[in-house]
Amino acid sequence: MTNRIPENLLEDILSRVDIVELISGYIPLKKAGRNFKACCPFHREKTPSFMVSPERQIYHCFGCNESGNAFKFLMAYERFDFPEAVEFLARKTGVILPEKEKRTQENISITTQLFKINELACAYYQKSLDSETGSSARGYFLKRGIPEEGIKLFKLGFAEDKWDGLINYLRSKGVGLALLEKAGLAIAKDRGGFYDRFRNRAIFPIFDIKSRVLGFGARLLDETKGSTAAKYINSPESPVYTKGKNLYGLNLSKEAIRECDSVIMVEGYMDFIIPYTYGIHNIVASLGTALTEEQAGLLKRFTQNVVMVYDADAAGQMATLRALDIFIEEGMNVRIATLPAGMDPDLYMKKNGLASFKEMVNSAKSFFEYKLSVMKSRYNTKEIEERAMVAKEMLISISKFKDSIVKSEYIKLLAQELNVNEEALLEEINKIKGIKAPYNGQNRTVAKAPFNPTESLLIRLMLEESELIDSIRKRLEPTDFQDERTKKLVTVMFDLFSQGKTLEPNKIINYLDDSNSLELICKSAFKDDAYPEDKEKVVEDCIKLIKSKRLSHIKQRLQEEIRIAEQNKDEEKLHRLKDEFCELLKKGR
Repeated sequence: MTNRIPENLLEDILSRVDIVELISGYIPLKKAGRNFKACCPFHREKTPSFMVSPERQIYHCFGCNESGNAFKFLMAYERFDFPEAVEFLARKTGVILPEKEKRTQENISITTQLFKINELACAYYQKSLDSETGSSARGYFLKRGIPEEGIKLFKLGFAEDKWDGLINYLRSKGVGLALLEKAGLAIAKDRGGFYDRFRNRAIFPIFDIKSRVLGFGARLLDETKGSTAAKYINSPESPVYTKGKNLYGLNLSKEAIRECDSVIMVEGYMDFIIPYTYGIHNIVASLGTALTEEQAGLLKRFTQNVVMVYDADAAGQMATLRALDIFIEEGMNVRIATLPAGMDPDLYMKKNGLASFKEMVNSAKSFFEYKLSVMKSRYNTKEIEERAMVAKEMLISISKFKDSIVKSEYIKLLAQELNVNEEALLEEINKIKGIKAPYNGQNRTVAKAPFNPTESLLIRLMLEESELIDSIRKRLEPTDFQDERTKKLVTVMFDLFSQGKTLEPNKIINYLDDSNSLELICKSAFKDDAYPEDKEKVVEDCIKLIKSKRLSHIKQRLQEEIRIAEQNKDEEKLHRLKDEFCELLKKGR
């Protein structure tokens, strides 16, 4: 959200702004205890539910959940973008911002340097692959079916098993350590100094649409039993690399996609490389992430037609279902090719060949056929309640179509498939539309899952007593939190604390780009019920409960994966999952 405006200037502006004075210039505020209240300017109401805190310098509406700090208020009320809101308040408070032109030039300069550093690193990794020490990585690539010309085309490389191999090479080229860290190629040590991020790994450079190196994916070569190292690690986000905004291989496949007027979407590096090597050139990979709107929008520049070929396991199925809705919202035509159990595109191509792969893609199912088959496999449609669940899941996707005729036809088809009343489906889809409708100046319907009370209490305790954060973050990871909204907020709070920043709600908001997380922090800050006296005991209880729920959640996931592995008769996977489940049970004792 900071849009690269220096953080110290944003905090300076917020420290000089009185949010009560700012908002009272737009709507009349009345004193209400420690806070001020008014009828919300963002939705119609008769009883005031819009609260402003002079202490916290934030606002929150308990009717429509609009929340934020001074910047956010201007963005919501005046329809400013973030830089406009900052410039407005900077003028109001007398804070001098860097000249816009100067900021632009600085950004261009940093971007240019990082692209150059990434190019040098890419060349270094390629050269290392050709050395004696690179034989293990070259052997890995050849064993996986990538020919020599493919290794060169994709500029694959090798990171030597050294702590400072790349660092020393780039420093000899005049590259400073600060820039190396900014590029994500070097990691700072706790006691000073730096070390290479990638070591003893096969390297997959990631390019943007202009074939500039954005970052790297790195695959572990030494998979010694008992090793805790992740199989794949990737460059962190940087000024030139945002994972959810790029697609692996698009620089090579964009012309083929345009010519074919269709694209095959896969997940990982090898899922792209092997089909491409065999002659499938209208293909891209989502870099192993859940598909984003930015990625769908990028593809839309070249074609409206997508065939998804994700892994056949439970994770691949879930990723496919999530991506369906994004493609539909973007107005794209999406179909799904179903792989046999235990297969991924890489393995399928090598085992069955090009003709079979093309046949599988050509026989891809429509979104309706695919999702309905998945839902029917999860629910017993002979039971009324479960049939209703299938209908609701299908209607969520159908509601995303912009064409009313298309929606109508899918609803008619769904009524026939489930043997339910078409009018009832129309009634249900209107409920979904009511929840999703954007704000248009009228009353808006808000229907969100309630926040987890234990997690919310812990957030409140950390806001009230910042000294608790250090002990909490030593015992909990953001991934221990079940609610995604809480998880995002905790991640930001832990990061800011580790940087030595003060955790004031109005300043934390600058680091949040998710309205749900923003709502959570504002709701927590406005809590006026009794504050627990024995806060250490409350923290201890919260941590135990969160860990217990996390353990239970992982158990449920493993049990479901075990069930699927048993169905698929995947003995190797089943053995691994059962071992993992047993280890989990030991931890839970």
